[in-house]
Amino acid sequence: MKPLRFRWIWAGAALVACGLLAVPASDLYYKSSRGRGCASCHEIQAQFDSWRSSTHRSLNCTDCHASTTMTNVQRISAHFSSGIPEQIRLPAGEVFPMAERCGACHRQEFAQWRSGAHSMTFARAFTTPDHNKKRLLIDDCLRCHGMHFDGWIGDMVQPLDTKGPWKLVNPALANQPAIPCLACHAMHREGQPLVKPAQRVPAQEEVMRPSLGLFDRRSGENIRAAALPMPVLFEGERRIRMSPDQRQSLCYQCHAPLASAQAGSGDDRTPLGIHEGISCLSCHQKHSQNTRQSCGGCHPRLSNCGLDVEKMDTTFMNPKSAHNIHTAKCIDCHTKGVPKKKGERTL
Repeated sequence: MKPLRFRWIWAGAALVACGLLAVPASDLYYKSSRGRGCASCHEIQAQFDSWRSSTHRSLNCTDCHASTTMTNVQRISAHFSSGIPEQIRLPAGEVFPMAERCGACHRQEFAQWRSGAHSMTFARAFTTPDHNKKRLLIDDCLRCHGMHFDGWIGDMVQPLDTKGPWKLVNPALANQPAIPCLACHAMHREGQPLVKPAQRVPAQEEVMRPSLGLFDRRSGENIRAAALPMPVLFEGERRIRMSPDQRQSLCYQCHAPLASAQAGSGDDRTPLGIHEGISCLSCHQKHSQNTRQSCGGCHPRLSNCGLDVEKMDTTFMNPKSAHNIHTAKCIDCHTKGVPKKKGERTL
């Protein structure tokens, strides 16, 4: 009997050992198969196919997506327990750390984003007294400042009034980015990896990246920037001349006018006056929104008035100026009449 008992003990120990080894073995398989292990589960096949034609197809899935023993066990468990949702979406818990992984390759863009307004945290977006005393927090706030948040505004911040004090329902969200990279970029969008051209020809340079688009929290999908509409805006009854730069369609999804379609209403920043017709991105850097070097891109050192444009009385020089750089007109400063340009003849 003893030999038989020992055989059963050894058999049981071998099964336990195989079970324990299967976990790290499967984890190694997922990390080394470059996506094919992931695609072995049919639910993820669509994402796998789109990744293979994307600009990020040279990367491994694990370069961007969390791949630990625990996360892989959870995915396998969900697969066999029929716990897979009808549409596979990246959970919010994986979206926020994704920005750090983007920064591992896109270092300059990441540094610019971190230094700009779009890197605001949830604490800044939803617990700032100056803002919350003026505007009541509603679900629509999440359209721009919580695209990947799972829940409604009451799950984000309390109380929902203009008195406060306001606190995040989940304090762990305080330092998480309210507008992460995936708010404006789709990593699986098809496209060609960027390469350095043999000869730089500005007219042929790419203007809009394939990944550029708006993440719609209602559908959970990214809408291509090329498919987003450009608004028709007015100054009074006059229709404003708009820049043809399609990238602006993404800006207008958050920086939008009121239903009146009047420029400058709501969160709209459409330029008027001396800057009417130019693109947002002519002055604002893509990721940092920095405008400090923007004047030199178009203006000579001195204006037609013989003055340094960067020292004129506008909000570019001083935020407290009465002349908003977005709407400044020559007549704002030349109240007695706009002088003729140098060399311009009077007929």
